[in-house]
Amino acid sequence: MTVGTHARRVRTHVTGAASAAVRPVLESPRRPARVLAAFPAGVYLEIRTELEPSVIAVVTGAATRLPNAVLLAGTLPRVTMGDEAFVGDGSVDLGGLSLRARRWWDPAPPLGEVDPAALPPPSALAGCGEPGLAGNDAIELLAASCASGWLLGAVTAAERLVGLGPGLTPSGDDVLAGLLVTLRHLGRATGAARALDLAGWLAATVTFDARTRTTPISATLLHCAARGESCPEVIAALRGLAGRQPLEPALRRLCGLGHTSGADLAQGVAIGLETVRALSGPAARGGRG
Repeated sequence: MTVGTHARRVRTHVTGAASAAVRPVLESPRRPARVLAAFPAGVYLEIRTELEPSVIAVVTGAATRLPNAVLLAGTLPRVTMGDEAFVGDGSVDLGGLSLRARRWWDPAPPLGEVDPAALPPPSALAGCGEPGLAGNDAIELLAASCASGWLLGAVTAAERLVGLGPGLTPSGDDVLAGLLVTLRHLGRATGAARALDLAGWLAATVTFDARTRTTPISATLLHCAARGESCPEVIAALRGLAGRQPLEPALRRLCGLGHTSGADLAQGVAIGLETVRALSGPAARGGRG
């Protein structure tokens, strides 16, 4: 650790690990950013850029390792909402800290080939608590439309869900994120071309104007999910469904996220799982355009 000066401020220079999703933003020219939210284990920064992710989470080991995160092995500087920061030229300058990523992780690791007949039913994801939008007719339309391959119904439901619900990551966005990541990973692993096509259409739908329809943090996470990028808890649940690791402990960790975020993500994963099962193999005949 070294101490230097920059812009009349003494900075502590440290290194950390980052999601590969944020590499293009970190390695772009230095840009101003502002603190959107600050918590003991994480700070969210909004960057003045058209690139995605436009929000980066600087987190400690106690926080959820989001797909747009830079992980700091230490304590966060004391900052408040609205404070100035800078991101780019390989580093994040926040408060008195200058953080440079030296290691990278993949927020969308492939599952490898999976036999669709070996996938468990969506009931394997039961017991995750009450989702924030339980009983919502848009959720029901989304689930039915995806499983039947009805593109118009799926897109219509997705448009209704973007930004729906309170909080930094509204429940509707969490459901869509869980669905998109599942379609990308299980669709690719099982060779379910129709599920991947559906993922592409849904991704275009929910990211088209996400910045104007939901919170900046949630819009960034939707862009990540559209590429199959997610937190380790979701990836572990998908690995459990694919038979790569025990499902029950992975599901417990997923369900423990946030107030309803874990349950909402699990609901999206369940919809995606049923969709891949329905659109894979001989049973995938017909469908509506």
